[in-house]
Amino acid sequence: MEQNQPKIIKVKELLTNDNLKIPSYQRPYKWTTKNVNQLIDDILIHKGKSEYRLGTLVIHRHFQNKENKEISEEEYQKDTQNNKIILDIVDGQQRTITLTLIAFAMTQKPNKTIEEEKALKSFNPKLLNLSFANNISKANIQKNFKQIERRIADFDEKTICFFLEKCTLVEVVLNDISEAFQFFDSQNSRGKDLEPHDLLKAFHLREMNNFSTEEERKKTVEKWESMDTAKLSKLFSQYLFRIRNWSSGHSARYFSKNDVDVFKGVSLDTEEDYPFTAMLRIAHFYVEEYNHSIHRNINKREMIFPFQIDGIIINGKRFFEMIEYYQIMIDNVKSKEMSKKYPILNIIKTYEGSFRTGDKYIRNLFYCGLIYYIDRFREKDLPKAIDKIFVWAYSLRLKLQAVGLDSVDNYALNQGEHSQIQLFKKIKEAIKPSDILNIRLEILKEIRSSKTEEIVKQFKKLKYYDDPKS
Repeated sequence: MEQNQPKIIKVKELLTNDNLKIPSYQRPYKWTTKNVNQLIDDILIHKGKSEYRLGTLVIHRHFQNKENKEISEEEYQKDTQNNKIILDIVDGQQRTITLTLIAFAMTQKPNKTIEEEKALKSFNPKLLNLSFANNISKANIQKNFKQIERRIADFDEKTICFFLEKCTLVEVVLNDISEAFQFFDSQNSRGKDLEPHDLLKAFHLREMNNFSTEEERKKTVEKWESMDTAKLSKLFSQYLFRIRNWSSGHSARYFSKNDVDVFKGVSLDTEEDYPFTAMLRIAHFYVEEYNHSIHRNINKREMIFPFQIDGIIINGKRFFEMIEYYQIMIDNVKSKEMSKKYPILNIIKTYEGSFRTGDKYIRNLFYCGLIYYIDRFREKDLPKAIDKIFVWAYSLRLKLQAVGLDSVDNYALNQGEHSQIQLFKKIKEAIKPSDILNIRLEILKEIRSSKTEEIVKQFKKLKYYDDPKS
């Protein structure tokens, strides 16, 4: 086993390695049933592939004598019969434990067919001997194993073989514990906890494996890495996540790793061909054929995939294209050119109280509504749409002395005493701009906010503030 050299190992190799240990310094096993179901779903979805990569395993290799005392590699080599290799899992223990539970459930599955018995013949998972003292680990193992027992009914002989022989991990083995942790840190965004968009990058790159070239994947990674990390994080958390959730009637205050499923969709290379994927397949392959046609060498035109911000995501290449597409759209909406063309877009960034935290929340609410409208209707009747969405969003600002993220979230969902309409749901259901432009909004009779004089002037101009002093 060469140190530092990444090696592809099968799940079967992982689970039958009796040198593998989970060191005491590892955190408890905390995978939820949701994590377990996602892993099993992935296995079932991709079971027709020649290989399915499950992630990376970082191992610290060290050596012990028969008294379990640490020794050097040179000392180990002097007596390999009595000395032993210890492989401590530094990164990947959560997935490894879950794979072990799946394997154990397969061996314990009642009423196995003859074919399933053959698939499991000679499979002796050594990791079943792992022991856990932590009560959190024990509770989660028991809970997840119950769920795995229910799901294992979907595993036939082909699935068992795929799980053991075709599901793989990248194994990296290092002799120095500090190097192992440094490698783990470098894998986790240079020592920082992985951002949700980092997990999405890994997922969608993996989805590209079976229907894209190495060159395409390389270009995709280069383009993604060239994007500013903070800007990318903001794109997901403050715009795409909120619009997708609010349009579906769900809260969208914070985007975390538990929410990444919002940006996972369908894989068009799988065998399943459900009716709802038909239009996605048609659009995907038509755009592919058009852009790769020899005629593009003549007219130099390229067709952009018809993304919809609330639509079903196509995993892999289209996901990365979608992110780039919406980053360009948002940059355009917030550009100086747009602010010059539409004065309200400048006012919301420059009025006296515009840089207070609550005012930033309102501005984000406005931008989300505007971006969603443009995504649906492009710039058709855009001046009227800007006025309407401005009044809707900034009514909340003028009604409150202080604005919190919870207030904005509730307002977007048409909840709470200050709610008017569920604008995002209205846009989702709209089939023409007038469905939005004709929405009836409240005329304000009282202003409770301070440092918002410029906003109030616009409300007066648009006839949405009935000033008692006038």
